[in-house]
Amino acid sequence: MSPETVVLISLWLIATLFGLIYLFLRWNFNYWSYFKVNGPKPDIYFGNLPSAVTKKRHVIYDIWNIYDVYKHTDYFVGIFKNRTPQLMILNPQMAKQIYVKDFKHFYDNEASTMVDEKVDFLFGNNPFSSSGEKWKQRRSEIVPGLTLNRIKAMFPITLEICKRMNVFIEGQIKNPSLEGTNAKDLTSRFMADIIADCIMGIQSDSFRDSNSPLLVLREKMFQYSPVYSIIVGLLPVIHKLKKMRFITKEYETYFVGLMETAINIRKAGTETKVRCDFLNYMLQLQQKKNLTNMEVCAHSMTFLLDGFETVSSILAHTLLMLARYPLIQQKLRQEITDKLGKNRDFGIIHELPYLNACIHESLRIFPVDFASTKICTEPIELINKNGTTFKVPRGMIVIIPKYPIMMDDEYYPDACEFQPERFLEDNGGIKQYFNKGLYWCYGDGPRICLGVTFGFVQIKAALVEILTKFKVKPNPKTRNDYTFDPTYFLARLKGGIFLDFEAI
Repeated sequence: MSPETVVLISLWLIATLFGLIYLFLRWNFNYWSYFKVNGPKPDIYFGNLPSAVTKKRHVIYDIWNIYDVYKHTDYFVGIFKNRTPQLMILNPQMAKQIYVKDFKHFYDNEASTMVDEKVDFLFGNNPFSSSGEKWKQRRSEIVPGLTLNRIKAMFPITLEICKRMNVFIEGQIKNPSLEGTNAKDLTSRFMADIIADCIMGIQSDSFRDSNSPLLVLREKMFQYSPVYSIIVGLLPVIHKLKKMRFITKEYETYFVGLMETAINIRKAGTETKVRCDFLNYMLQLQQKKNLTNMEVCAHSMTFLLDGFETVSSILAHTLLMLARYPLIQQKLRQEITDKLGKNRDFGIIHELPYLNACIHESLRIFPVDFASTKICTEPIELINKNGTTFKVPRGMIVIIPKYPIMMDDEYYPDACEFQPERFLEDNGGIKQYFNKGLYWCYGDGPRICLGVTFGFVQIKAALVEILTKFKVKPNPKTRNDYTFDPTYFLARLKGGIFLDFEAI
């Protein structure tokens, strides 16, 4: 065979290989046109959500663009995550229907397909990532430990931690930094002590100890592999063959050891006072249902996963919005002074209307998560705005674009403005938005966030204590817009939140 022939054959093989790869990447892209469902043209490599891979901006902006283009013409559109077809719901009422009326058709969250409890026991037993009837069992075991009476019984612990937080802020004022106070660091210290004391039943003082293990190791809690995500996007079958560990082995080992120490101390009965905290409830449940220590650890980890980052983030962003809007901050401070004075009554704090409105409005602008992904567990036919139908097959991922809905000027006039008055009862309250599928900050339906009351109580207590003693202003280092950190899966202002505190 001549050298020229070898070269020609080699070139032909290379061209054929690239042709096959091209066909492989494109072969599924006629899926939505076949079913007559509108949607944007996908990129051959990244589908319709390129930012999920490139991280040049947060992926919510890709979702938001699609929402804005199609929201007036379609109730739902077809998109591609890499090569995988997914359905995006644009109509708020249809989104609410998926969560409530049609819940049996969308029983599970996408996270349940990504985790194997044999590999990742702690995350695998979280109600959010559990599937089938298992999530209901896990949830039913946790919910009784979070009754309002039990949260109220733990409230003195919360107030004591709030006092330590104020001492920390006073120290920041006495030793000021040009950058001000890192709000996320402040609220993370607060929640580290709340989780340690109220949930795990152990003493912690993160305001004095920057090397508190709960603080240091929280950065190592999750592991994320962009390579794995890209491969699964191109070859979805991979995630059935190999599950990814979400909680690092290092963190699991530390957390289980910490919990077992707390359990042994509590069982030994060396404490002089019976504590009505979550650990006490879990030990009663352990005895009643014969749970293993690992199962108790998994339930406690649920609070760390669902509460630590979420509550600290909500508190930090609420402080940011109050700092940006000083008149609203003063109005809230006046409500606290008028209704509470020096009293710290649980019932009054829990029901302060303007405080509630400020938190809800901050959550609307800075939600914990931007979109939810549900799995179709039982086929269902959906009707689009033009009357055409699409039967959602079992296993398809359905995306609810929560953030674009909550930032839509048609539903929230001047949506980019911080206006807590939207949520006051005189203006219809939170229910008018929630019932129409316009407010998505803690989910809806049977799988609504189980720790929302506990989390809100901590946020309210912290805000009451801070605003009673300090004025809050944005530090110049903090950006003035709402640009999100593209590398983080939860809502986080790009560049961080830095605040200046001034004693009143």
